[in-house]
Amino acid sequence: MQIFFKCNGEWVHQNEHVSEESLDESSGLKVREVFINVTRQQVEDFHGPEDYWCQCVAWSHLGTSKSRKASVRIAYLRKNFEQDPQGREVPIEGMIVLHCRPPEGVPAAEVEWLKNEEPIDSEQDENIDTRADHNLIIRQARLSDSGNYTCMAANIVAKRRSLSATVVVYVNGGWSSWTEWSACNVRCGRGWQKRSRTCTNPAPLNGGAFCEGMSVQKITCTSLCPVDGSWEVWSEWSVCSPECEHLRIRECTAPPPRNGGKFCEGLSQESENCTDGLCILDKKPLHEIKPQSMENASDIALYSGLGAAVVAVAVLVIGVTLYRRSQSDYGVDVIDSSALTGGFQTFNFKTVRQGNSLLLNSSLQPDLTVSRTYSGPICLQDPLDKELMTESSLFNPLSDIKVKVQSSFMVSLGVSERAEYHGKNHSGTFPHGNNRGFTAVHPRNKTPYIQNLSSLPTRTELRTTGVFGHLGGRLVMPNTGVSLLIPHGAIPEENSWEIYMSINQGEPSLQSDGSEVLLSPEVTCGPPDMTVTTPFALTIPHCADVSSEHWNVHLKKRTQQGKWEEVMSVEDESTSCYCLLDPFACHVLLDSFGTYALTGEPITDCAVKQLKVAVFGCMSCNSLDYNLRVYCVDNTPCAFQEVVSDEKHHGGQLLEEPKLLHFKGNTFSLQISVLDIPPFLWRIKPFTACQEVPFSRVWSSNRQPLHCAFSLERYTPTTTQLSCKICIRQLKGHEQILQVQTSILENERETITFFAQEDSTFPAQTGPKAFKIPYSIRQRICATFDTPNAKGKDWQMLAQKNSINRNLSYFATQSSPSAVILNLWEARHQHDGDLDSLACALEEIGRTHTKLSNITESQLDEADFSYSRQNGL
Repeated sequence: MQIFFKCNGEWVHQNEHVSEESLDESSGLKVREVFINVTRQQVEDFHGPEDYWCQCVAWSHLGTSKSRKASVRIAYLRKNFEQDPQGREVPIEGMIVLHCRPPEGVPAAEVEWLKNEEPIDSEQDENIDTRADHNLIIRQARLSDSGNYTCMAANIVAKRRSLSATVVVYVNGGWSSWTEWSACNVRCGRGWQKRSRTCTNPAPLNGGAFCEGMSVQKITCTSLCPVDGSWEVWSEWSVCSPECEHLRIRECTAPPPRNGGKFCEGLSQESENCTDGLCILDKKPLHEIKPQSMENASDIALYSGLGAAVVAVAVLVIGVTLYRRSQSDYGVDVIDSSALTGGFQTFNFKTVRQGNSLLLNSSLQPDLTVSRTYSGPICLQDPLDKELMTESSLFNPLSDIKVKVQSSFMVSLGVSERAEYHGKNHSGTFPHGNNRGFTAVHPRNKTPYIQNLSSLPTRTELRTTGVFGHLGGRLVMPNTGVSLLIPHGAIPEENSWEIYMSINQGEPSLQSDGSEVLLSPEVTCGPPDMTVTTPFALTIPHCADVSSEHWNVHLKKRTQQGKWEEVMSVEDESTSCYCLLDPFACHVLLDSFGTYALTGEPITDCAVKQLKVAVFGCMSCNSLDYNLRVYCVDNTPCAFQEVVSDEKHHGGQLLEEPKLLHFKGNTFSLQISVLDIPPFLWRIKPFTACQEVPFSRVWSSNRQPLHCAFSLERYTPTTTQLSCKICIRQLKGHEQILQVQTSILENERETITFFAQEDSTFPAQTGPKAFKIPYSIRQRICATFDTPNAKGKDWQMLAQKNSINRNLSYFATQSSPSAVILNLWEARHQHDGDLDSLACALEEIGRTHTKLSNITESQLDEADFSYSRQNGL
């Protein structure tokens, strides 16, 4: 039996064979093993079409046998990993995937993972999997999974270590439950109480986000002040008793002690001798020792007096009867005149006689037992109507407003609405104007108040202007939410334009059709013949609640003929303009100037229109009367500014922070009422306790402020504090409570600012100061994002990171889509201007898109940011 080796087709010399023979103990056969050694030099020197190979050939007298070919290769393992694992920050219970592609090698390297230099055994931890293509997968991250992870690759040649990847498992903070409200911080009067919560459920760990929101809440509270008791005046002395004493008493009721006050000090009863001691004789009362003649005389006098009294009463009854018959022509007798001035303001009439001119309506037979609901012009859309009211107009009501004649005490007890009286329509109409005066109308006033309407000044628009050139700028209407952004390069070089912007404050020229509602002011920008090379951004506030899809919002433009035509629907795509709808404002990209407005068509009854409700009072009060004025206006800053301007002009004072009321399109009316008036200090005058406004007047108000007046009266001039609540609610809808806690003396009243901050000190800003993003950074962003690449259009990623996911076809028509997107960002963030969020968005795009990695937060030049900060941006 012979064995030989053949390598690469050539026989190996027998001298290079190493042969060993042995005996197989189990079979008794002889076994021969033959070896050859192949050196590295032999393999490197071989240049054939395939790898270096060898095989062995054995033969005997029975025949020949060949083995398989055995390849001989040079082993190696390169130094650099094809993909190192990358560090991650993940929330707790999130998934972690660390990728590792080991270096190239022969034989292929085996991979092992280390955590903090300790090997990871995936068989002992079911949450960890290392079998998927050398990757490390942690299904649900735990705090203990934070650490440094290293990928180890090894074969017969060497071991290689990857770069370490740091994994941070963070926990976002969560609020604990609110504590109980603390006690009121003052023992007497108006104070505050608070409650708190902590960000410990759980507490933020490893850089997790802190809880959003307030950790402390405060509310106002009122502690009842203790009132010490005081004596009433002494009563008259009683008649002399048989013991020759008379008494007088007094009560501790002027006022009685309340809220823990002290009881009156002293005696509540006094007695003294009523005859200076003359009636005591031998220690017996005088009447016991009178002679018999004195007793007879006193009896005669007693009976004579009784007879005279009977005759006098009979004469008085006859006289009253004759007098009442002579006065029967008057037809009505108010049983209790205090009904007009007391706490309960219901009216009670005796039997009505036909044709009597003193009744509210001679054809009506009032019920003697129930209070009634009268219609009257108390809730006015324009305060000028109230100036034109006289006593006669108070009883000739408008048809669309109901005023419930109830006291605040009855309203607070929830007294149900009684039978209603609907008066006839007034034969005339009251003119409306923009000069809003507030003249109190007293029910007992007999003199009509007439004012010449032609002398009233009118204010039809707010207006601002600015001169802009090639560098662009921003034009702002302070405290209205309306602004205009002229981009850099929109106006040709060497040119400058005087651009104006105005808001219509008169009657809107846009008349809604059908169910369409005007949601914004009418804004005009011009000059109309001006052309721009880049779309400008117009920001218009609106009052629609667009959080849910219950509105169909349209942008409309007024033509030169004065008609309004639809430019676009917000939900539709358009290549002529772009409309971005935010919760409180709409940002529109336009290429032509003109007059624009937003309208809305409610799709369902759940469509909500946001109203701002506020209560105003007089700056000072020199009489016993005091007026509260409640406004319900569209929730746009310009609409509220109009109310504020009129109130400041007429000496009004804001009594409580304005609040938002969500008014649904469900056809239910609005009710405004005064509650919790101190019954012993104030009273509400008739016809002003609860006022109801029809749905149509609130829903289609066309920005004209809805104004309701409430007349209060102090009992005494010493009352200087007013505390009550104003309830504004929609039937089967939202409700808001305005807490009025004020002093009617101007020097003691807390001042509530009308606006939290001014939009801009200077309405017109030009050049770099007007923009949040420095020009050099804008150029770098546009140059990078406008260039198309194999993976797609980068400006679309920029739009999506800025929450612009609709109507991208508009930007595709622009010469520089990125510049237009940044202009929209400038208009949208004119108040917050969060450059850090924009930088983070760019950095996030760069991490997923290698072409954009040259724009990161660290590469936004500090010099540019410093320039912006120095210019107040």
